[in-house]
Amino acid sequence: MDLSVTYMGLKIANPIIVGSSGLTSTVDGIKHLEESGAAAVVLKSLFEEEILFEISRASGEGAVVNNYGEAAEYIRYYVREENVSNYLKLIENAKKTVAIPVIASINCVSAGEWVNFAKSIESAGADALELNIFIMPSDPRITSEAIERRYFDIIAGIRTHVKIPLALKIGYHFSGMAYFLTSLSSSGIQGLVLFNRFVSPDVDLKTLSLTAMPVYSASIELAHSLRWIGILAGRVKCDLAASTGVHDGLSLAKVLLVGASCAQIATAIYKNGAKYIEVMLDDLRTWMASHSFRSISDFRGKVSFKNIEDPIHYEQAQFMKYFSHHGKWMA
Repeated sequence: MDLSVTYMGLKIANPIIVGSSGLTSTVDGIKHLEESGAAAVVLKSLFEEEILFEISRASGEGAVVNNYGEAAEYIRYYVREENVSNYLKLIENAKKTVAIPVIASINCVSAGEWVNFAKSIESAGADALELNIFIMPSDPRITSEAIERRYFDIIAGIRTHVKIPLALKIGYHFSGMAYFLTSLSSSGIQGLVLFNRFVSPDVDLKTLSLTAMPVYSASIELAHSLRWIGILAGRVKCDLAASTGVHDGLSLAKVLLVGASCAQIATAIYKNGAKYIEVMLDDLRTWMASHSFRSISDFRGKVSFKNIEDPIHYEQAQFMKYFSHHGKWMA
């Protein structure tokens, strides 16, 4: 049974990529993931702030650092412990150690001076670069158009420096989602990762303070990826990767059915260990065998918006035409 897929032009052995996380922050960890069946890894993200701090420190200029105010001390500590040069060494050493693709990751919000660093990532041997972008629309003075323009500016800035495949990992907080993502797919990227998962606020009723929700994803969060990958598959000019909520082999089958090229996982490994990758792949094989599928291409995108008989189901957001008792859409 052939589980191989192509993502951003990279031929990988199966559709499971380990997403950016602490799991991919060391060469030993990456090697263990490869041995456990991972087809590729996305390195733990390097933050735009870290790169700017390193640039400022190297040049002896303090303006960039001073702009961070109270965050400066944290950035100094983080860069000292996990500095930018170590990130490049991680890429180099990982590429010497494993055969699977190694995708670098940068968490960014602007198209400033840091984009020059992308060339260093390419030179270190990264097979691709994933840009993890979320610009919080919390300032009432900034229009949605200005926020969305920044995504295109970041891509354009990076594209002037590197030739390796570029993926964009984003959230789902956009008013014209289909139009925006379709436009992004024509901007010079090779992949869209749907969707990012953010730190969410919670309230501690004992201490009356703001805290954070649990960091692990829940299986119910898969619904966002299923809807939007299904709507966009075959209609965008780049590959689509599912992220958040893929916790087992059957959910992996679902994202492939709606048109994803692959899925990024992390929570499932944190909870079950790296060996769970093979469990997921075995479950995918079992499901494929039950439908006489011999390869991913036999069914990928089979139930996407473009391929199903009544695609209006993807656009139905209310319960009027859904009979939950039967679990099926009704005309």
